[in-house]
Amino acid sequence: MWRNRLPFRKNFPELVDELFTTGQAPPCLVVWVDCWTSLGGSQFLDSPATGRYHSYLCDEIVPWVDAHYRTLPQREHRGIAGKSSGGYGAMVTPMLHPDLWGGLATHAGDALFEVCYLSAFPQSVRALRDHYQGSFERFWEDLRSRPAFSRESDVHLLNDWCMAACYSADPDGTIHLPYDLTTGQLLPEVWQRWLARDPVRMVAAHAADLREMRAIYIDAGKRDEFFLDLGAEAFRQALERVGVTDVCFELFDATHRDIEYRYPLSLKYLAERLS
Repeated sequence: MWRNRLPFRKNFPELVDELFTTGQAPPCLVVWVDCWTSLGGSQFLDSPATGRYHSYLCDEIVPWVDAHYRTLPQREHRGIAGKSSGGYGAMVTPMLHPDLWGGLATHAGDALFEVCYLSAFPQSVRALRDHYQGSFERFWEDLRSRPAFSRESDVHLLNDWCMAACYSADPDGTIHLPYDLTTGQLLPEVWQRWLARDPVRMVAAHAADLREMRAIYIDAGKRDEFFLDLGAEAFRQALERVGVTDVCFELFDATHRDIEYRYPLSLKYLAERLS
């Protein structure tokens, strides 16, 4: 996916090459990690419904890279970056495993869940009612019989189910949606499981570790379709409340899509702060 290209634009590996060959950033090792699942993204979390992707990243990938490449293996020299679900992972991974990470960069990462997720729930309920007799099982049967995203409602139904798989799955893998499938009414006990994973809400419990971070970069497009610019601002404010003020923060004129030209900015920032 990183190597995909838009017409007349460089992909991210090419942008990384340009960043370093032109001397715009100190040298560093850039590692692309595949945490894609059969349901879509993993949110870089451990979940019985998708797999142990947080453990895979922290306990397998990091030691493997340190063993095979000339790294500075201390947390002060290791950063994590991502966009959207990857931006979410970049926010929460250092909080969940602070001994490994000294810097983070999030581009339009999932945050402030009542803003970025909640508004889509009624659309999903209507789609289930009108097309699938209120059943996610029927939705999955239909989706697998045709090209994905050929129905407008696919994006909402997929997002709801896949996020529930990451945030609110039981130990046996049973997935719980945070709303009633016929009315859209929130189910408080499930919704609270989601909110416990919200980066904005996680900050307070991990304040001491976040204050030790050497680099925090946050940005998002002002016209983000999922209102992740508001989540970015909420995350920044949550950091500020616990005394983390040395943050690189920017809202820029763009939507959620096609912002790969922003990634070298955060990579440069991390390379400078963590070198």
